[in-house]
Amino acid sequence: MKILVIIPAYNESEAIEKVVKEVYDQKIEGLDVMVVNDCSKDDTYEKAKNSSAKIVVDSPNNLGIGGTVQTGYLYAYKNDYDIAIQVDGDGQHDPKYLQDLIDSIQEGNDMVIGSRFVKKSLYKQTFFRMLGIRMISLAILIGTRRKIYDTTSGFRAANKKIIKEFVCRYPYDYPEPCTTMNVLKKKYKVAEIPVEMKKRETGKSSISPLKSIMYMFKVILYLLIQGIF
Repeated sequence: MKILVIIPAYNESEAIEKVVKEVYDQKIEGLDVMVVNDCSKDDTYEKAKNSSAKIVVDSPNNLGIGGTVQTGYLYAYKNDYDIAIQVDGDGQHDPKYLQDLIDSIQEGNDMVIGSRFVKKSLYKQTFFRMLGIRMISLAILIGTRRKIYDTTSGFRAANKKIIKEFVCRYPYDYPEPCTTMNVLKKKYKVAEIPVEMKKRETGKSSISPLKSIMYMFKVILYLLIQGIF
């Protein structure tokens, strides 16, 4: 079995080497790491090249999270990987749960979400972000009759069928809720498994409070339209 861990990275020079190392420390057979540097302004690309990542892609233009992750799915599709897993480059996703994601795919699920909220978690969000997550969850529930607890989690695993779907269609901006809606509407089998996530230790989130509010309204509108049609 071939497994590709896709790590999108933008200005993550302080964390990227540690993230790659921690992924390989899980000693999962058949696993490769791909870092996609999204035109970082720091030396993320150089640090990634110095890491043990098998593939490092340096985008000449800023693609955004959607384009960056889709680059990884395209590589997985063209190179016949069985499973692709997204892991953020900031160190918040704990690689110790990688095997759990893989096991859930092997049990017959098409996509598996590492969820902070499917069970009681130590991870704390701000009030407004938690409100946004719950509203997005409600929009997905209305459109698909399926409750997804952690709608914004980027810690996800996909099998070959979902890899192909994501190669054909992947939103540019804030893609997790939108792709989850699309996958559910196509009747793929989606599971959430409990994970603990770590707080960001280095760098700075690109999502400001104002962007969070705009994101919430934009995504909810998209999901409601998708749910209707």
